[in-house]
Amino acid sequence: MSDTNTRLLVVDDEESLLDMLASALRFAGHEVMTAAQGFDALRAIKKEDPDLVVLDVNLPDIDGFEVCRRIRRDGLDTPVIFLTARDDIDDLRTGFRFGGDDYLTKPFSLDELSLRIEAILRRVRGSGDLPRRLSVGPLVLDEDAHRVWVDEDEVQLSPTEFRLLHYLMLNRDRVLSKGQILDYVWEYDFGGNGNVVETYISYLRNKLHTDEVKLIHTVRSVGYVLRTDG
Repeated sequence: MSDTNTRLLVVDDEESLLDMLASALRFAGHEVMTAAQGFDALRAIKKEDPDLVVLDVNLPDIDGFEVCRRIRRDGLDTPVIFLTARDDIDDLRTGFRFGGDDYLTKPFSLDELSLRIEAILRRVRGSGDLPRRLSVGPLVLDEDAHRVWVDEDEVQLSPTEFRLLHYLMLNRDRVLSKGQILDYVWEYDFGGNGNVVETYISYLRNKLHTDEVKLIHTVRSVGYVLRTDG
């Protein structure tokens, strides 16, 4: 269970999805408020001061990007996770430029959303009762200590390698495109060659893979995925 003092605002105009997300997050121990429109979200953020906002991009009045832009303009640093059906990289860059902290592309799993929420809140708070480690098979990553182990043997990673691995682990079993990885690891304003992703994937494989353990897989013409099978 999560910290029961955590207050979330979930914003989505699709009633069934909004109800499902709110119920699941309450079950996980969060206090959850909801809104179905952008202006309602702005009022709730200013009045209720949530710890984090889960914000749909496509809203009927103003979109989620504009909601995020306005709260940043007003000096609020409330973390924002975008929910979006869009997979256009320019749209995602817009979201990060307006102050978003992370995004999930629909459809997504509730477990994945919970992991993203916990990771962001942990970074914001710096400590607390939330788990400090991510584990996938023999791989363990400690976010606070910035350390990684494979089969209990510590592996030394550069800051960029660590951030890339962290993103892959947050999205275990989900294929990530080069564009998504570039946006998260190198951030929206990265202007270099996208082949840098291949280079750093290769670095991680050389450091993490053994004859028995192969965790990072290429899905041809799609991207990369971290998983323990095959």
